[in-house]
Amino acid sequence: MSKARVVHYINQFYAGIGGEEKADTPPEKRDGTVGPGMAFQTALKDVADIVGTVICGDSYFNEHLEESSAKVLEYIKSYDPQIVIVGPGFNAGRYGMACGTVAQLVDENLHIPVVGGLYPENPGCEMYKRYGYFVEVGNSATSMRTAVPAMAAIVKKLAAGEEVTEGFMEKGLRKNYFAEKRGSRRAVDMLLKKIAGEEFVTEYPMPVFDRVDPQPAIKDITKARIALVSSGGPVPKGNPDHIESSSASKFGKYSLVDIDDFTPENGETAHGGYDPVYANLDLDRVLPVDVIKEMLKAGEIGSLHDYWYATVGNGTSVANAKAFATQIAEDLIADHVNGVILTST
Repeated sequence: MSKARVVHYINQFYAGIGGEEKADTPPEKRDGTVGPGMAFQTALKDVADIVGTVICGDSYFNEHLEESSAKVLEYIKSYDPQIVIVGPGFNAGRYGMACGTVAQLVDENLHIPVVGGLYPENPGCEMYKRYGYFVEVGNSATSMRTAVPAMAAIVKKLAAGEEVTEGFMEKGLRKNYFAEKRGSRRAVDMLLKKIAGEEFVTEYPMPVFDRVDPQPAIKDITKARIALVSSGGPVPKGNPDHIESSSASKFGKYSLVDIDDFTPENGETAHGGYDPVYANLDLDRVLPVDVIKEMLKAGEIGSLHDYWYATVGNGTSVANAKAFATQIAEDLIADHVNGVILTST
């Protein structure tokens, strides 16, 4: 039996090109295995050959989406593969989004199976898992040793022409079926069971979100210490911490001591999810430093925390957002902050 032809998609880090400083690497292709592809090839040696590897920097892919998608698809197609492996992307937001986009491109254009690995909270997971067989993997590359055999097991079944029914995250696809009772009757039956305290199984499970009880209102705002925090990406000119335009892996902490007003010379937005033109002309539109400083001088608030905190919310994983919030909150509590103005886009 001839071996299946496999193409592997990875980012610049796993290709050994570099880290964040090389995230702007444009698409390229290399024959054979690169980086983690060697581990996959060892696991698949009897049933498949990785004939080519397609590489693209995370920032480049997401910031030049149309161009990158076309080029990556072209490179994958050039190897005439029967299966495509993407990642694993773990909980790396931009990498996960790129892996998911590649899965969609291959599924919709080449109509061949895709196998990937993502952490459940990766933003690419919920958006793209329907386009491939995505295995649940750990939060970071430390779980590579378990990710490779789990993904390889699915590739082996596909290469053998077997049906894959387990070992991957449910794709969330809807299937039509005929029910004995119409929807309104089934809904009422479930409601009656719930009222009676009886067990029932919903036909459409809802996502579970954290619920945070609001704090009591500030009694005297003129004595309160206020802080500014934003997920709209407001950063000093030049984005010194290189906060990503989407799927942020970090936040920034910047001094407000010498800033009374934002201008195009001292501030900009790092956010890639909205048109930045008006924000870059006057960043006070995203983070109201000018107004808060006026209120401070007028005695309308008691005092102002000396720093503002910024990240971007689009595509950022829940796990990363919680980690950012924990670190920021520790700072604010230590400085006896009473209230936070949290702005978005």
